[in-house]
Amino acid sequence: MHVGFIGLGNVGSKLAGSVIRNSLRLSVLDLDLRAADPLVQQGATLGRNPRQMAEDCDVLITCLPSPAASAAVIENPDEGVLAGITSGTVWAEMSTTDEAEVLRLGAKIINAGGLAVDCPVSGGCHRAATGNIAILAGCDRSTFDKVLPVLTTMGRRILHTGELGTASKLKVMTNYLATANLLTLCEALVTSKASGLDLAVTYEAIKISSGNSFVHETESQVILNGSRDINFTMDLVLKDIGLFQQMAERAGVPLEISPLMIDIMKDGAARYGEREGSPNIIRRLEEACNVQVLADGFPAQMIDDEPEAPGYEIKPNTASSRAIYA
Repeated sequence: MHVGFIGLGNVGSKLAGSVIRNSLRLSVLDLDLRAADPLVQQGATLGRNPRQMAEDCDVLITCLPSPAASAAVIENPDEGVLAGITSGTVWAEMSTTDEAEVLRLGAKIINAGGLAVDCPVSGGCHRAATGNIAILAGCDRSTFDKVLPVLTTMGRRILHTGELGTASKLKVMTNYLATANLLTLCEALVTSKASGLDLAVTYEAIKISSGNSFVHETESQVILNGSRDINFTMDLVLKDIGLFQQMAERAGVPLEISPLMIDIMKDGAARYGEREGSPNIIRRLEEACNVQVLADGFPAQMIDDEPEAPGYEIKPNTASSRAIYA
């Protein structure tokens, strides 16, 4: 199977690395051609443009920073994916994006004879690097079965979420929850510091308690180290929680916490820059309280210490899924 990968940023480069590490034929492309160099050195081919890659590849993946970037790659009249899509070629959108845009572009791909799946990832760059990240996949079952062998080279747990667009909805929901957890952890850590608690002890207390979470076990560590480096920036947080807010508005849900979170992240981006690492949102409270939330013994970056394991499909415990897998 020939896989094409367009978009070699913090996450995309690591996902593409997993594809080639698992011995699939790989072509790659990024606006910054230097981003492709490490993968080319490992045996990948540098693509000429999205059209050529769509013509040559069985599965063409996009992993891009915004819905507008994906639209440009798909719809460019001369060199876009649509100009080169062939019958049966799968477009796999791994970007975190708006489900309405996935449906719009996916319909164009399908009308041109291709197949479409939205399959965003969750679990952090450190798990993307090892192939242990989780992948949500929205598409019809036959398309899922076709793309699953590729997804299992990049992720450990693969969940078929339903029709096209459902994975994107779930992804922005999970990122919303992660941001809510980050903001409450910032308040908890600053309050612990201001109250005279040992922050290393505080970390362990949260970890063994009902307050624990994936975000605490990862982002709290780089906060306490001081690097605040989780390979995710404030502008990307704002994009994701903004997409969740839009999803709620379309569904008529009057969210109360979400608008406040957006205001907090906007204030952080205005103070420290849109490309500032998202965990450094804690600086707002540190500065307000004249404290520093730091402790010895925590890593500057997260590294996945679990060995890479073969990917597999997660089967949800619902009546419809029980019927499918019976």
